[in-house]
Amino acid sequence: MRALSDWLEAYGESHQNPINQKIHKVAVPGIYLSVVGLIWSIPQLSILGFQLNWVWFAVIPVWVFYFRLSLSVFMMMLGYTLACIGLIWSLEILELPVLHISMLLFGALWILQFIGHKIEGKTPSFFEDLQFLLIGPIWVFRKH
Repeated sequence: MRALSDWLEAYGESHQNPINQKIHKVAVPGIYLSVVGLIWSIPQLSILGFQLNWVWFAVIPVWVFYFRLSLSVFMMMLGYTLACIGLIWSLEILELPVLHISMLLFGALWILQFIGHKIEGKTPSFFEDLQFLLIGPIWVFRKH
């Protein structure tokens, strides 16, 4: 597995333009939130009378990836993920359309991301390796 510093350096290579960096500062955490919301919206599993949300199955391998990078990254992303889950749960309690809000956020923020990369003049890092989708939030939170 690559070292955290190698991941961040490689990610940073295609994120040099200040406008693209500002776009990423907003879009990357929002996309992460929207993905949590999309997964949250999948109908729950019923196992032995317990209702389990798919989000818990999705975040475990993500947390393992972050833990393998570093304890501080794991703790940061654990906190952010739990905050996202709390926000999504709050939207659900308020009977707001989590799926529709998440879809709108996801689409709009990805459009912004591609505008940022057009300005940058470089393709998104995840075209090279999908794991960069998990590196983006670390880069944003550590850089800004």
